[in-house]
Amino acid sequence: MTGPPPLHTGDGTAPTYGRLLLDHLLAGTPSGETPLTHVAEIPAREARYGDWPQWAPDPLVQAFRERGVDRPWSHQAEAAELAASGQHVVVSTGTASGKSLAYQLPVLGALAEDPHATALYLSPTKALGADQLKAVTELTSATDTLSTVCACAYDGDTSPEIRQWARRHSRWIFTNPDMLHLSLLPAHARWAHLWRRLRYVVVDECHAYRGVFGSHVALILRRVRRVARRYGADPVFVLASATTAEPGAAASRLIGAPCREVTEDGSPHGPRTVAMWEPPLLKDVTGEHGAPVRRAAGTEAGRLLADLVVEGARTLAFVRSRHGAELAAMGARRLLTEVAPDLVERVAAYRAGYLAEDRRELEAALSEGRLLGVASTNALELGVDIAGLDAVVVAGFPGTVASFWQQGGRAGRRGQGSLVVLVARDDPLDTYLVHHPQALLDRPVEATVTDPGNPYVLGPQLLCAASELPLSEDEVDEFGAREVLTDLADQGLIRRRPHGWFVAPGVEPHGDVEIRGGIGHQVAIVEADTGRMLGTVEAGRAPATVHPGAVHLHQGETFVVDELHLEDGIALVHAEDPEWSTSAREITDICCISVDEMHDHGAVTVASVSVEVSHRVVGYLRRLPSGEVLDQIILDMPEHTLPTRAVMYTIDPELLDRIGITAERVPGALHAAEHAAICLLPLVATCDRWDIGGVSTDLHPDTGLPTVFVYDGQPGGAGFAERGFHRIARWLRATRDAVAACECAAGCPSCVYSPKCGNGNDPLDKAGAIAVLGAVLDAIEGSEPA
Repeated sequence: MTGPPPLHTGDGTAPTYGRLLLDHLLAGTPSGETPLTHVAEIPAREARYGDWPQWAPDPLVQAFRERGVDRPWSHQAEAAELAASGQHVVVSTGTASGKSLAYQLPVLGALAEDPHATALYLSPTKALGADQLKAVTELTSATDTLSTVCACAYDGDTSPEIRQWARRHSRWIFTNPDMLHLSLLPAHARWAHLWRRLRYVVVDECHAYRGVFGSHVALILRRVRRVARRYGADPVFVLASATTAEPGAAASRLIGAPCREVTEDGSPHGPRTVAMWEPPLLKDVTGEHGAPVRRAAGTEAGRLLADLVVEGARTLAFVRSRHGAELAAMGARRLLTEVAPDLVERVAAYRAGYLAEDRRELEAALSEGRLLGVASTNALELGVDIAGLDAVVVAGFPGTVASFWQQGGRAGRRGQGSLVVLVARDDPLDTYLVHHPQALLDRPVEATVTDPGNPYVLGPQLLCAASELPLSEDEVDEFGAREVLTDLADQGLIRRRPHGWFVAPGVEPHGDVEIRGGIGHQVAIVEADTGRMLGTVEAGRAPATVHPGAVHLHQGETFVVDELHLEDGIALVHAEDPEWSTSAREITDICCISVDEMHDHGAVTVASVSVEVSHRVVGYLRRLPSGEVLDQIILDMPEHTLPTRAVMYTIDPELLDRIGITAERVPGALHAAEHAAICLLPLVATCDRWDIGGVSTDLHPDTGLPTVFVYDGQPGGAGFAERGFHRIARWLRATRDAVAACECAAGCPSCVYSPKCGNGNDPLDKAGAIAVLGAVLDAIEGSEPA
């Protein structure tokens, strides 16, 4: 463990602003606690400029200059030139590096040159789209040359009147993949003026399109290109991304066409202090089975948020869950009530699931500075222009290096120093990272994982494409969909005719496709007494989050769920403030459907397999704020089956016997190894622990051996388990090291306990897990796969 660097270096350098903020946080730490495990100082970067392109209209350049942009940065100019020359391009640079100008310049230049030209803008979140629309509206209203652009939003919050106006008048539509899929593509004839002269398609924050969601979006963008071709257009795609590995290859896979990449960031930024922060173990408090408990990362983030707000630092705290964001904001407000009551109303929570008007009000308050501190889910990670933030607190590693730097990059927009604090959760991966900071700070960002060939994605998307325009034989080959199309024909969903493939009569596929990888429709959360709608939750998550008896938080208010009606899509709640929180318990079974690839290492076999996973919520635990379990309530909920992909390894019982794992210890050892492996998979795959699940058993019926599975939590798989299969040695080595390095005696949430374990973290054998992981690694590294 390294302590903080000195405030003054040998050359007399003064501390940065970020370092001063960190010292303020340390001064407010309770006596005897030493949460700081590592500090890194990232130096400032000077700006590198390019020139305004000759093709850019003078009024547009003048509009940018009036907004403070005297010259474009080098990456902005390079990307704009490539796009204007007709080449698809992705600009992959850091947060707040002005990627917007890289597409605004060529798009607005084309719209100014041709009064009939049109453009599309896509963002993964409504907040980002609204923010970018505001910026473009300010630009176009500043000059008569662009007054006919009439940029307009078209999303789920847009009124029917505005939608009708947009179809008739707007030349730049700001939308999202959901509306493109559900409205603009199936009703393309109503949007003929847009498709006929479509010059550009902007795909903002394209690194967010990964896994099943990214695979759906990749196929939607292929549908965009074929509909545009039908109307005689061939648009140029301009993509903006956070810093990722292989951005050109990822963007090419996303749009289905070669894409140039721009990665040299010419924007300046001030010095940044990055701190690793591990909350202490709580004294005289034990969790399940007597395990030690750390102060929760969300609780710690709320305390740090309050301290920074008192210091006058504009701060954003990223918390992993909607529930956690609410708790962190409530905690900060409670602390401020005691020390600075005048600041209480300047702290709030922000998350998905809020109603549109609530989101817009919070975004405006944050942008205008009326809010000084916000606890948010990753809903504010992407692109919303929040100028002048001083600090970011990240409560728990967000799952990928790219997301960590995206969130941390929200601070420092004044060009002065800024502070980023990673607060470790009671979780093996977080524990590993704060004690091995090089695994985060010195590690390259990940490549984005998408698989447009996933049959569970490709099949529904083919039906959508065929319902929009009949599929030609060439297009079937272009999609790589011959086998999937044959299966759809066998099911009677699509038919071959002399002029192509047509959907069968009565088939209306668009509404049945959940492109964000959720399971089923949305469930409305409604206060029974008043009829007030509080928000929504996916039907697939509802049994675990809004089951009867569940505690639900909404903007600082606490509710308890009375009834859940999945068929009707409604959960009824009443206002109550119980002293406990709730967490669902599930039972999970898994069966192998096929073995896709296998490596035999003697006593250990590793395989990539197709599986079916069945889940059922059987009850929930009520926990006190200390982490103590109050009781368990039994529930009877419907079962859900998930067809997906998994990585598995089997172990010969003789090997377990040789390393001292007796028969009664095998379930606990495998269970603990499974939990830890799930937490560490994000080291080798672009995923989050909540994207994946696991099952372990001392005798699986399909293998006849002790077996551990780690599977993708999305229908058809998302590519994460496959990454684990191909990098299993690195993955399991980090897993073993993280468990072995934990300071607990017999297991805790920092190593082998899981907050989402359906078995209540029983049985778990930490020492057994270390032995099992070591033996598996020895077998893998000691033999060539057969």
